[in-house]
Amino acid sequence: MTAPSIAPADAELLRLETAVTAIATNLVDLDDNPARKDLDKTSLTGRTAAAWADATEALGQLWDGYRMLTELIARARTLRDQRRLSDADRAAFVHEVLGKSVTLSTATVPLAQRGLLGAGQVRTTCTPGELLSAMEAAFATAVDVAVKAGEAWQRMLPVAAELAAAVDNVRALTRAAGGSTAAIDEADRRLGRFTALLATDPLGAPENDLSGVREMIVKADAERTSAAELRDSLSHRLSEAHRLALELDEARTKADAGAFAVADRFEEKDIMRVRSGDLRPDLTAVEALAAAGQWTLISPRLAEWTRRARERLTALRAADAGNAGLLAARNELRGRLDAFRAKALSRGLGEHTALTPLHDAARAALYTAPCDLAAARAAVNAYQEALTAEIARYHR
Repeated sequence: MTAPSIAPADAELLRLETAVTAIATNLVDLDDNPARKDLDKTSLTGRTAAAWADATEALGQLWDGYRMLTELIARARTLRDQRRLSDADRAAFVHEVLGKSVTLSTATVPLAQRGLLGAGQVRTTCTPGELLSAMEAAFATAVDVAVKAGEAWQRMLPVAAELAAAVDNVRALTRAAGGSTAAIDEADRRLGRFTALLATDPLGAPENDLSGVREMIVKADAERTSAAELRDSLSHRLSEAHRLALELDEARTKADAGAFAVADRFEEKDIMRVRSGDLRPDLTAVEALAAAGQWTLISPRLAEWTRRARERLTALRAADAGNAGLLAARNELRGRLDAFRAKALSRGLGEHTALTPLHDAARAALYTAPCDLAAARAAVNAYQEALTAEIARYHR
């Protein structure tokens, strides 16, 4: 009998070994995920409870699969690393890596259900590749629930806290004015029910409920506020909006200058740009409502404008800082390269046949536009490591 070729099995074993390394990292990262930890320690309800139960089962399958895959790889590697392989060893190695060598479960067949020639046990088996595919699906299930639940908490808990503060503020102002708190109390009850649901069932908490509570708070606040108070308050907020608009203009000018300073010097993918429309027309529309005395219509629109303006201001400042960071990072790398070059020259390694090409490659990466910072950093690190190794070799 001709022994089976082991080349496909070698390739598959290498793929499995690489996959196991990635699996270990990803499983540890998933275990350390804050949302995953919160899900484990929370008494979940509703959709989230059902989804996390499935995800927990998937996680159990993942760790079992990782164990089985690791043990199989160890067996296969022991077979393969023998100095001389017999035909039987080759067949065993090929079966281990490519055959249905993984036992997923063993079930005992009740005596009443067996035939005379029937087996007493039934084993469910699969190939390592099939096990890996099943593990990928299980990982996707667990990650999907953890990510979605974490995003729901991260997105809605701050909003709920903001609304709770607004409820307290409106209630205090209403009581101080001697008005009825019935409307704001109802908003508080609705918010309390939503917050309790969000805590235990983030996947089942309807985000629209927050919008409903916000509308109730705005309405209660409008009923509490007299026309004069509202006008004074909104006049002040309009002044703040004008100040914010000026900050936006300054930030836009600074961000544009910063983007221009790095344009063509770095990869376009690394340059941060904020592309967005002008918010001033919307502020002008709010001012028109104020001029027409439509004060009750201004508050939600001005709040929305202010939110968008602050987000835009944050984005512009982040873009400016990011682009400035490109220049700083490049200059820092240039300084490092010069220092390493000086060190090489001081050790008589200025014309070293192995080091010089590495230095020239790093210098070209740093002084050629557009500069790919990642590639430049890797080139500088490669030169540093080679120089350190060469110096160490001479001092042994």
